[in-house]
Amino acid sequence: MLKRILLLIVLLLISTYLVVAITAFNRKPAGQVCHDMELVIQDTAYASFITKKEVTGILEKKDILPIGKPMDHIRSKTLEKELAQHPLIDEVECYKTPSGKICVEVSQRVPILRVMSTNGENYYLDNKGEVMPPNAKCIAHLAIVTGKAEKSFTMRYLYKFGVFLQNNKFWNAQIEQIHVLPDRNVELVPRVGNHIIYLGKLDDFEHKLDRVKTFYEKGLNKVGWNKYSRINVEFSNQIICTKRKE
Repeated sequence: MLKRILLLIVLLLISTYLVVAITAFNRKPAGQVCHDMELVIQDTAYASFITKKEVTGILEKKDILPIGKPMDHIRSKTLEKELAQHPLIDEVECYKTPSGKICVEVSQRVPILRVMSTNGENYYLDNKGEVMPPNAKCIAHLAIVTGKAEKSFTMRYLYKFGVFLQNNKFWNAQIEQIHVLPDRNVELVPRVGNHIIYLGKLDDFEHKLDRVKTFYEKGLNKVGWNKYSRINVEFSNQIICTKRKE
């Protein structure tokens, strides 16, 4: 019985200590001032739309730069709201640390296609299907859309193809240009090999490209990548190749 009582007393003391320690750790010193702002910009491998200097400038212009201000006066949601208004910022998350630092994480919009159509339209399309301005500083190698690429067609059909390329390592590296013909059929210009891939309609494009990849591995690797000028996979279960003229 005595051992049980002693054990209960020890457990009670430990629990009390933990509660006091956690409370003391989380308690913010009175009048604590923000001494630093840690800024992280995501997706820099795709684009450099937003720089740390630009983010700091936005906060300074709105007079809400947190450094040097009392932590109790800083509103994380206000910082998020102001930064999220930037047209090239996708998401923002701000939070405080017990040490008196503000952390800001900025996610940029991610472009998946560059559109330069014959009707004079020039813009990026992001991974959410939204149009981005052409003066954005994109550093990723994106497929360029040319030809009769009307915006309605691009946002409805080519957007899905762009998402596919973004998620497919092989074809994202291989496709350099997407050309839209007047009848809305599509042909692709690859980076490797001096040929055109004719898809026809974009319907079932994943299976069409699977067939092309198999043909690459079992055909072109043996006969040479410049043997054909055109590879047509418009129709199911067949590949029609046009030999290059000597």
